[in-house]
Amino acid sequence: MPNFTYTARANDGSPIQGELEAGTEQLVAEQLLRRGMTPIRILPLRAVANPRKDRGIHLTKPKVNLTEVVMLARQLRTLSRAGVPILQGLRGLADTTDNPTLAETLTDVHRQLQGGRELHAALARHPKVFSPLFVALVRVGENTGKLEEAFGHLADYLEIEKNTRERIAAAVRYPMVVFGAIAVALTIMNIWVIPTFADAFARYNAELPFMTRLLLWTSEFFVTYWPVLLIAMLGTLFAFRAWTRSAKGQIVWSAFLLNAPLVGGIVRKAVLGRFAQSLALTIRSGVPLVQALSVVAGVVDNAYVSQQVQNMRSGIEKGGTVSRTAASTGLFTPLVLQMLAVGEETGALDHLLQETAQHYEAEVEFELKRLSDAIEPILITVIGVLVAILALGVFLPLWDLSSAARGG
Repeated sequence: MPNFTYTARANDGSPIQGELEAGTEQLVAEQLLRRGMTPIRILPLRAVANPRKDRGIHLTKPKVNLTEVVMLARQLRTLSRAGVPILQGLRGLADTTDNPTLAETLTDVHRQLQGGRELHAALARHPKVFSPLFVALVRVGENTGKLEEAFGHLADYLEIEKNTRERIAAAVRYPMVVFGAIAVALTIMNIWVIPTFADAFARYNAELPFMTRLLLWTSEFFVTYWPVLLIAMLGTLFAFRAWTRSAKGQIVWSAFLLNAPLVGGIVRKAVLGRFAQSLALTIRSGVPLVQALSVVAGVVDNAYVSQQVQNMRSGIEKGGTVSRTAASTGLFTPLVLQMLAVGEETGALDHLLQETAQHYEAEVEFELKRLSDAIEPILITVIGVLVAILALGVFLPLWDLSSAARGG
């Protein structure tokens, strides 16, 4: 069984650190609770950061990643289950986290709670760390007295979200690395390698084939105008980023991503799966449907889909049903729309939304596999074409010139 390191507090409030062997983090927490200790942090032994590391020295302020938010939700659930006051729990978590940004955030939340602010309101002050969904579910948990359950739902949801992102990142990492290597190789060839061959061709003053002349012209263009090309590329990049951050640009670009070649199906199904999972979670937690749609619109991570969800909310406010307003968006397949209609009729909308989310998750898994199978032959073809161009444009003329020189 794996070893875990833990930080806990004894009944008198004194901190305790140690190691335990158990199957899961939950089993470690249960062992600590049986011993009369309150768990604050539990990590696999291999993931423990260096305790001597100075958290205060950072060139840039680190971001709080999704893994840390998942761990925070699990720790808050464990503390709530153990009956630890939220103020005490937040103080302990702020003292033990290795991320200075998260420590600063938790310290501010602790300070806000001491000032009389509610937990969800204190969390809402940090939108870069806590999403609208996180804040909404904590608010419901506070109002219903089921804060432990809210943290548990959040931890499970964020874990699914993290796994989906990791699968997508793993699928696109290989082609991105290959295309990057090709771009670097072409740059080196055009700026340093081909000019050397150009000098050799010039000494013989021979008639060169079209492919060779094209390569030499391309190389000369790169060598002469590379500063202009670099400035144009950077300018285009900055202009594109500024456009995609505008209200209209976000919607247009998000809509394009849903229908982009190769990756459009994956993006669409991943976003709709996130929508279904988020809406199921908020409804199950007791959030009213109209408010739940407003919350979900802020977490789907696609401006176009977010706009359509807001349109769904407006349609429901006017008396429409979920299935009818969902059909008007044009985003969902007939199978999913039928599942939503059945969920409304049976009063089990959250359950059917969960089924929909699982359906999309399976579809994303299939699309990722198909993308990997499709990209590999494309990469091999691209590399083969580049090798053929270099062989025809550089090495064959060299061979002909050397043969002519020996014959002469």
